[in-house]
Amino acid sequence: MTTMKTRAVFSLTVLLAVPLSFSASAVAQGLPPAAKQKIETAQKHVKTIGMEEYRKIVDNPGTALIIDVREPQEYAAGHVPGAINIPRGLIESKIWDQVGSSENPNLERPIVLQCQAGKRATLAAQTLGELGFTQTSAVIMSLDEWQKTGNPFVK
Repeated sequence: MTTMKTRAVFSLTVLLAVPLSFSASAVAQGLPPAAKQKIETAQKHVKTIGMEEYRKIVDNPGTALIIDVREPQEYAAGHVPGAINIPRGLIESKIWDQVGSSENPNLERPIVLQCQAGKRATLAAQTLGELGFTQTSAVIMSLDEWQKTGNPFVK
């Protein structure tokens, strides 16, 4: 009886461990292939910039609108000075307050989109392009690296 219980517990443990190991492994390796493909496709259709060019814009934004598309709690934990927070999931509805109005928007205003690493920013830039915005850029960089190299960051 004890052997059967032990085998049952072992089998159940193995069955439960497989999905958990897979999930942890998938997260550690990054996004699923379909999501990676969507981002790679979007990057082909949007303008992207790196950390150096972004730093120049942060230092002297001119008329550029800098948008941090991370979630509000991420933004609250720290952000690039001058960036306003519009989460990627709300960009279609919240951008209009920043560019005039939905009836008469400034679709040519330079907009720089930034997130943690560039994935959400790329997808947000693609969305804005689909809405008719012509001067969008996605920042492709690590926000952690931005901080580590001494670039301005507000906590």
